[in-house]
Amino acid sequence: MPTIVVEVMPKAVLLDPQGKAVTGALHRLGNTTVSEVRIGKRFELTVDGEVTDALLAEVQTYADEMFSNSVIEDVVSITVVP
Repeated sequence: MPTIVVEVMPKAVLLDPQGKAVTGALHRLGNTTVSEVRIGKRFELTVDGEVTDALLAEVQTYADEMFSNSVIEDVVSITVVP
């Protein structure tokens, strides 16, 4: 069964407090190579049958209207994993 993966991230212009906290923790642990962490959301939709263009359009609608808050987040990708 194929899986459709939707990834949502905070808009680049907005502060990501969770990412900042993780970045700070990494630095406290001695990591000096990671300069920034941004944390987003991942949705996996397992589907029965074929992934059609119509289904992908439907998932795009879900992503825009339900999975993300368009004021503060962007849908960055929708991919199909066989």
